Parts: sequence; structure tokens; C-alpha cells
Amino acid sequence: MTTPTEPPVPSSLSFTWADLPPLTRTPRTGGTLRHAPEDFRVDEVPLYLPSGEGEHVYLHVRKTGHTTAHVLRELGSQLGLRPQDIGVAGLKDRHAVTTQWLSLPGKAERRLERFALDGVEVLAVSRHTNRLGMGHLKGNRFTVRVRGAHGTADLAQATLDELSRLGIPNYFGPQRFGLGGLNAEEGLRVLRGESRLRDPAVRRFLVSSVQSLIFNRFLALRLERGLFDALLVGDMAKKHDTGGVFEVQDADTESLRAARGEVSATGTLFGRKVKPLTGDAGALEDEALAAWGLTPAAFSSRKGDRRVIRMFAQDASVTPSEDGYTVSFALPRGSFATSLLRELTGTDVDGPLPGPDPSGDDQGSTGAPELFPDFADS
Repeated sequence: MTTPTEPPVPSSLSFTWADLPPLTRTPRTGGTLRHAPEDFRVDEVPLYLPSGEGEHVYLHVRKTGHTTAHVLRELGSQLGLRPQDIGVAGLKDRHAVTTQWLSLPGKAERRLERFALDGVEVLAVSRHTNRLGMGHLKGNRFTVRVRGAHGTADLAQATLDELSRLGIPNYFGPQRFGLGGLNAEEGLRVLRGESRLRDPAVRRFLVSSVQSLIFNRFLALRLERGLFDALLVGDMAKKHDTGGVFEVQDADTESLRAARGEVSATGTLFGRKVKPLTGDAGALEDEALAAWGLTPAAFSSRKGDRRVIRMFAQDASVTPSEDGYTVSFALPRGSFATSLLRELTGTDVDGPLPGPDPSGDDQGSTGAPELFPDFADS
């Protein structure tokens, strides 16, 4: 557990890592990420592989310099498909080399030879019985080069070992909040009935940014009060082996299981289908909501969900390099790799990257939000 200190009260609805305390206390290595796209590799781990038969065409693609959204638009334009015809399990950033599966209607297979886009390579073509849907993946495998580190690979390995034992704070990263972290500000206006935006999908996404910001605040409070690997009465805890969720009544007994990494607390993504926490956990949740003057009733337009507060990396390792190190690891879907990388480097892992996006996917602060909230589902 960490030494209890109070986290700063958020000054706005914009995302900033300064509001989110790290877990580990080991020295950071420093260094820079994504000096080149090849420094950040993401390979989607599918929930299932195509069977080779069925009415849907599956493409395994490798892309560099494009968001998934841009590749889908180009596929639709070049092959004459509607956006809803193309299936995808997860969404990947443009500042990386990434691989993932896409699905198309069977009729599109004969048109595939038309498709050409610099930086995108079709690795395999197969068939399956269903359209690929969002979330149809186990997670993602990352291979990340850290350049210019002042700390050694051994120091990074020590931090990684601690994270393997304690878990990684499952914060939502800034990609959830849009350029400048302003989506939640407009989301609050939606909740208050003050927004002029009328597109239902855009409004839902903006409200989800507020849900995410409150979750981050709830997690920050737990971390700073030594409750990251402990449980409170009223918590809804998740079993890591089976995925089952249960209400905590005996906090002392269940905290022993949490310390062993068997179970973890969850935070509420508020909505009409999800009950708020009760007891001591509910009081902490109310405190997170109060930071922005909100109550659970404000989120009646959303169904709601639960999100576990920590994740565990798989197959994690560090390899020294001439000017730093390379770290490799796998994370479950919905988790952000930058939460782990921030613990290692202590730097602005989501700092601005050079150059405009030629695909047109960079969003301005006054433009409509990109409706693909998660970077690499992590």
C-alpha cells in the first residue's frame, strides 16, 4: 500500500496526469517514447481466429501512420462499403506500427484488389461466420522502445516486477478525453442540458468522458489512501480468475485476497443499469462525484458499467538497448498501456507528437469528438 496523502482536487474537467498519482515509488528511468512509429508496436490478441468458412471476409492488416478510423474510411470509400459494413474489434493509434483484424461483407472479397493505402499491408485474408464486433479481442501485446533514458534497464525491470506484484492503476488515458482533454467539459454541459449538440452518438461519447473522469478520481482517492490493493465494505469486487463480481461485506477477509492479487475493487461508470456502491466504498465514490457537483442520477441517459481499478500485465520483460531499453508486455482489452509506461519513465507519456495527421484524424478543440475513445483499447 502507498503512504496515504490527499490527491489534489481537480481544477477542471480536462484530463491531466498531475491529478492521477502513480503507484510505485521506485526511481523513474526518464526517456522518450514514439521517436519513430517503429518504437511503438501493438499487436492485437484476438478473442478468436477466423474459421476459414462463412459469409464474412476477415483481413489481418499491419498499418503505420494511420488511425484505425482512417483505414476504415478508406476501405469503405475504395470498396463501396457503408461504415456499418466493416467490423473491428479494437482501435489503434496512428503513431505506431499495429496489427489487427477487420471484417467485411463476403461480397467485398472480389474488390479487395482495388484497395491500396500507403502504410497499410494486408497480411492475411480468411472467412468467418460472424461480423467482427467491438471488444472481440483478448487484449493487446506491446513492444515499446524507450530512448534517451537516464535510468537503466535494471531500474525499469525493478519497477516492472513491483507492478507485476501489485497491479497497474487502470486509469483511463487522455485518448478517452479528446484533444486537450475537453470532451468531459462538453459532456458536463450535455448532462446539465446546456449543450447544443444533437447527434445522439456524440452526446453518448461526451457523457462517457465524464464517467471516465469520475472513475479516475475514484481510483486516485483509493491509491492515495492506501486502498489500491485493499477492499472496503460496500465495494463490488471482481475475481481475476473467473471475472465474477460480488459485494464486499467482510473487508478484512477480502482485503487479504486483494493483497494476493486474487480480487480487486471496481469503480462505477454511472448509468441507469448499474447500482452505485454502498457503505464505506459508496462514501468514497460520492466524494469522487462531488469533485464536480454530480450525483449518480445525472447519468440516467447511459446504461452504465463497472471497471476494475487495477490490471496485471502478462509476459512482461525489459531488454537493454544502446540508448535506453525496450519493454514488452500484454494487457487485457480496455486498458491503457500508458498507465504502465508512466510508472516506468515518470515522463509525459502522452505528450504532443510532431506533425499534423495527414489522415485528417487530428481533432480540433471546437470540432466534433472522434468517436473511437480508446488508444489500442489500452
